[in-house]
Amino acid sequence: MNKKSPVYLNALRAFEASARHGSFSGAAEELNVTAAAVGQMVRGLEDWLGAPLFHRSATGKTRLTLTESAERALPDIRAGLDRLGIGLERLRDSATSGILNVTVSPAFAAKWLLPRIDRFQARSPDTDIRLETSLKLVDYKAHGIDVGVRYGDGNWPGLIAEKLMDEEVFPVCSPSFCDRGNLTAPPDLMRTTLIHDLSVDPAIGFVTWDIWLRAAGVPESQPQRGMRIDNSAAVLQAAIEGHGVALARSILAYDDLAAGRLQRLFPGVSVPSKLAYYVVYRSEYASLPKLQAFRSWLIEEASTIRSRQG
Repeated sequence: MNKKSPVYLNALRAFEASARHGSFSGAAEELNVTAAAVGQMVRGLEDWLGAPLFHRSATGKTRLTLTESAERALPDIRAGLDRLGIGLERLRDSATSGILNVTVSPAFAAKWLLPRIDRFQARSPDTDIRLETSLKLVDYKAHGIDVGVRYGDGNWPGLIAEKLMDEEVFPVCSPSFCDRGNLTAPPDLMRTTLIHDLSVDPAIGFVTWDIWLRAAGVPESQPQRGMRIDNSAAVLQAAIEGHGVALARSILAYDDLAAGRLQRLFPGVSVPSKLAYYVVYRSEYASLPKLQAFRSWLIEEASTIRSRQG
């Protein structure tokens, strides 16, 4: 009997995910459906094939075991799904060829990217930026991200990361706060309000007040009064408004320092960050003209800042 081949894409995805997780429930969580729905799709595929794909345990165990024929076919099915995914992404890129999906942190967007983005749009008027802001490194494939700028150590598995800018960390405050606070030496910080940045985990090498004060020779035993904020842009804004002294990240504070909204304290104390800013993208998108144009523009902007700082 000649069976007409139906479209079983969802069933193939359900089968592949079930094989990888060893259970319908694990596949269901990944595919955002119920375990019953996954089981029904797999059984429908088995009915069409006329052969089982998994050994069903009579003992009630939930761990799925592939049949021999299913195990042989699984690599080809996975490869086919991967190729189909790449093809669909290329169709998406063709349909949205003028849109560049960019991910950055909220603070980097507010303090660095958005004040400069007009220059990129003037250079590439046919490209529209679709900006996604998040403190976490999102799944580029799942979220359709083309490129991002991220702060860290440069190690993001599965992604290309090119260093864009190094960073230094130092205390800043508003000029008026500095005048009335009589802040002439690092120990003077221990009698004023310190603004703490909680947006980056110190465990990955983020410079905190403890680290900076130690580098400046201030005893660790002294208290640190102040406020704690989980957004680096808000940390700087609090300092601009005269609420205390912030430990600034040099890249984010660059424009505020240049405009005189903030003043750097104790420039003789230099504490470079182990973390840096990176242009981050997927290798399969490296040749996209719109990505290359954005990457080149970022590098030029970073180079301009380095030349002015030098």
